[in-house]
Amino acid sequence: MLAAPPTTINTPNHISDVADMDRAQDPALSAQMQLLWVGNNEKGFDYVRDVLTRSGEGGVGLERVRSPEEALQRLNQTTYDLVLCDYKSGDGMALRLLHEIRKEGPRAPIIFLSDHIDRAAVDAAINAGASDCLQTSNLNESAIARAIRYAIDVYCKERQRQKAEDTVRKLWRAVEHSADLVIITDRGGVIEYVNPAFETLTGYSREEAVGRTPRILKSGQQSADLYQELWETILAGNVFRGVLVNRKKNGQIFYAEKTITPLRDSEGEITHFISNDRDITERRRLESQLQQAQKMDAIGRLAGGVAHDFNNLLMVISAYAELMSDSLGHEHPLRHNVQEIMGASRRAAELTRQLLAFGRKQMQSLQLLDLNWVVREINQLLPRLIGEDIQLIFAPGKSVGKIKADPVQIEQIVMNLAVNARDAMPDGGKLTIETADAHLDESYTQRHSIVPAGEYVLLAVSDTGEGIAPEHVPHIFEPFYTTKAEGKGTGLGLATVYGIVKQNAGFIWVYSEPGLGTTFKIYLPCAQDQTEQRRSLNLVEELLPGSETLLLVEDEPAVRQSEREFLALTGYNVLEARDGEDAISVAREYNGNIDMMITDVIMPHMNGAKLAERLLLERPEMRVLFVSGYAETTVLRHGAIDVTTRFLQKPFSLKMLAKKIRQVLETPTRASVASLSAP
Repeated sequence: MLAAPPTTINTPNHISDVADMDRAQDPALSAQMQLLWVGNNEKGFDYVRDVLTRSGEGGVGLERVRSPEEALQRLNQTTYDLVLCDYKSGDGMALRLLHEIRKEGPRAPIIFLSDHIDRAAVDAAINAGASDCLQTSNLNESAIARAIRYAIDVYCKERQRQKAEDTVRKLWRAVEHSADLVIITDRGGVIEYVNPAFETLTGYSREEAVGRTPRILKSGQQSADLYQELWETILAGNVFRGVLVNRKKNGQIFYAEKTITPLRDSEGEITHFISNDRDITERRRLESQLQQAQKMDAIGRLAGGVAHDFNNLLMVISAYAELMSDSLGHEHPLRHNVQEIMGASRRAAELTRQLLAFGRKQMQSLQLLDLNWVVREINQLLPRLIGEDIQLIFAPGKSVGKIKADPVQIEQIVMNLAVNARDAMPDGGKLTIETADAHLDESYTQRHSIVPAGEYVLLAVSDTGEGIAPEHVPHIFEPFYTTKAEGKGTGLGLATVYGIVKQNAGFIWVYSEPGLGTTFKIYLPCAQDQTEQRRSLNLVEELLPGSETLLLVEDEPAVRQSEREFLALTGYNVLEARDGEDAISVAREYNGNIDMMITDVIMPHMNGAKLAERLLLERPEMRVLFVSGYAETTVLRHGAIDVTTRFLQKPFSLKMLAKKIRQVLETPTRASVASLSAP
């Protein structure tokens, strides 16, 4: 049955005052009070309507439905300030309606109206959730006003209560499910509450923590001044923010970004403190990795920057020492001194190469390599290096992918790690070298954020030595950092390894415990499958004479003079020039054939690549050999230069220069500027 249309009736002033008062307190009430009558009691409805009609100011919207189903439908569509419902003792309609309304929470107060009621009926209605139960025969304006006022007042209170409870429940759930640690203490610091995140991270249960103080997490790595500052801040009523190093129940260290807020009572007195701690251990670890990488990069740039000057000085020393040695007989009393000079020069050159390797600026002859084959070749030399009291084990992986690298650099990696392991096992032990394919997925890269996911080849070198103390581990790859006795090491071995690995786009990690040995794991990116190249790892120096005409271009006079003297003694006809412009003049004034130009790459006025480009247009049959003391990246910025076959990195021996000259002269020419580029 359709509901009767709404009837607007005037109400006495005290009813309207009630409505106005409640609207001021609760914005949910509409501008005009809306009442809903539910039931078939025509007499009761007419009576209430007549009573409300005899009103003063204000208006009330009164609507009527006949069944609980209609009432629920209407309540879902419209907001009512009060529901008036027929009630007959023993009739469950009104109670059923009340139950359905209460299931959805308090939506409107309900007053039961009945022709005949007793105390039991009233109690049953009130216990079911009704605001009041009135007898229609006793109704008058005053009674209706009181009933409305009371019902709305009770309803409003039942709703700042349910809202308050909902807010508390939400806050409770937020704290209980928070990923951050939440600790509540009294003013003295005694723990009264910890959330589940605290239990999960620290290992202390709620029962173990409550009644104790946060000192159970004290690591001993925090200064007393920090704790004093903490207490002074929060006791003054201010918020403390800082990072604390804490210790879990199992002894593990974790870093917590802590915020402590004082809680005050109604009188403004501090009664409790709430601490919100965020575990930033992983973030600190990643920041440490990044800072270490940045520091190593800075040192590498410094190393590469000074290498050129060192290399030119070493070239002069070693070249003149070689010339002196060749001019002295085997029994000459000064020959030993010259040999010592040459030896010191070679050791200094090796230090420079190690610095360049650390700075990822060492010249490379990249080849597609089978790592197993390279390591097998190196292993033939290792027994003499590490000694008979150390057992060498090689465990090659099956079908290991190929890498693109310089075999000489791989040799440097293995040799340096082997020497490091030997020094860690003075009483003998076991050195194990392993290779394997490695697929680094997202779970790995989450722990090592600087590593891209992908396919790698693993080279692992392990020893059973003394291990590395935890305080030394963050510094072992720094140049000149060493724990060995004075004179026992340069501190460049692991720095060289680090630089080579980084230059080859790889990654290196160290795992070590004192007394339990050390493992270095190196991950090098897999290369695409191509035909493998195998070349000798060691260059043999020998004197190879010649008779061709060479144009020597070098801006350092001492270097140029020593090289000219040696090449002349070796049989070559040598033309010399101090820079690029001078070289063009010398070449144009010389009428004969120039078989080869040996030029420094970086010179004032004109670099070596530009010089070669111009002279090859005039002398297309001329070969070119580039030399430089600068790092590879700097060299390549100055033009298209073949750093693999037509380049020598300073410092080099004069005999090496002679061998390289013969190698370039005997290589078939392509008679074009394109011969400068790498094949």
